[in-house]
Amino acid sequence: MLNNQTIQIIKTTVPVLEKYGTDITKRFYQLLFTRHPELLNVFNHANQSQGRQQTALANAVYAAAQNIDKLETILPVVKQIAHKHRSLGIKAEHYPIVGQNLLAAIKDVLGDAATDEILQAWAEAYDVISDVFIGVEAEMYEQSERQKGGWVGFRAFRVERKVKESDVITSFYLAPQDGEAIASFEPGQYVSVKMEIPGETYTHIRQYSLSDAAGKPYYRISVKREDAVPGKPAGKVSVYLHEHVDQGDVLWLSAPAGEFTLDQKDSRPVVFISGGVGLTPLLSMLKTLTETNPNRPITFIHAARNGNVHALRQEVKKIANRSPQVTVFWCYDKPTDRDRQMNAFHKDGYIDLPWLQRVIPTREASFYFCGPVPFMKTVNSLLKEWGVNGADIHYEFFGPSGSLEDTKGDETKAVAPQS
Repeated sequence: MLNNQTIQIIKTTVPVLEKYGTDITKRFYQLLFTRHPELLNVFNHANQSQGRQQTALANAVYAAAQNIDKLETILPVVKQIAHKHRSLGIKAEHYPIVGQNLLAAIKDVLGDAATDEILQAWAEAYDVISDVFIGVEAEMYEQSERQKGGWVGFRAFRVERKVKESDVITSFYLAPQDGEAIASFEPGQYVSVKMEIPGETYTHIRQYSLSDAAGKPYYRISVKREDAVPGKPAGKVSVYLHEHVDQGDVLWLSAPAGEFTLDQKDSRPVVFISGGVGLTPLLSMLKTLTETNPNRPITFIHAARNGNVHALRQEVKKIANRSPQVTVFWCYDKPTDRDRQMNAFHKDGYIDLPWLQRVIPTREASFYFCGPVPFMKTVNSLLKEWGVNGADIHYEFFGPSGSLEDTKGDETKAVAPQS
């Protein structure tokens, strides 16, 4: 446990972290990868180049400092990060390496302001915080291994089918190469895919949501091809999956992980709101509910640019046709002429509150949403404007978590990074 003096020193650094946090984490990653380039086999290079990882880590450090005397309040965030770490293969021996480089980064950025007293306090605090993570992750590793069909690390899966779902999204049906059982999962969870791409120096690991319900002899991931756009390079893994991975090839997967899961004990109406490839975890939730709880009312709303990029539409439509509990709505912001001729959508343009209030029977429901960050910020804002209870609002970031607020808030999701 930390003594009162150490706690007070850490708390006095909170304003400094708020101001210089991203500078510190940028320097941290520079030092880490220079001294330990082997860790580039674990970290997402694209998130590094775009600055998302640095911002997410800065928010996490800020939250830890702010709550250093009551770390139990950030336990939900710890668990969320721990799921990522377990799926990536982060182990206890990595934590001292991270600690050494974080302290060095604090010293480099703050200079003389980072006194020996401050650095010692942060060293003590880091030991306490890392012990919390190590303990939570150890339990997760043990649970992953001992569950039926479970495993630790990465396991070989064969691509049984590759199905093009839209112009930009393709599904991969993955069965275990050893023919043994596979672990079940909660709807909304993901797997990590580890890939060695020809010509690349380091391994690449990416998380993809499971887009089918559990209980099948395979896992399904539905991957959006991330082509290059101004200011953002193409996604190396997604492009390689689309262009080079075919039926019969082998992918290496972690056991399912993730905290963004459906509360199946809740009997109230549920609303799923997705944008683009963000429908993948919500489709798993939809399929699970219609198979296990046919009396729970479901509203499924999906936003896409147009019908050409609207993936898995027919699958959702078939579910709705055979499940009276499900009502679906499509929102296209740039519908094609064919979309208009076919009356293929319910709303032209972006989702807004008056429309949501017309199509959702009640705000006394549980809301789950996922998609691009600007989309999620809009949905979050609209639900709050409507007066939806904050405890009924659930969302998932693809990649390092950020904030849906304009300023630092107290939302647990606003401080969770992905390694």
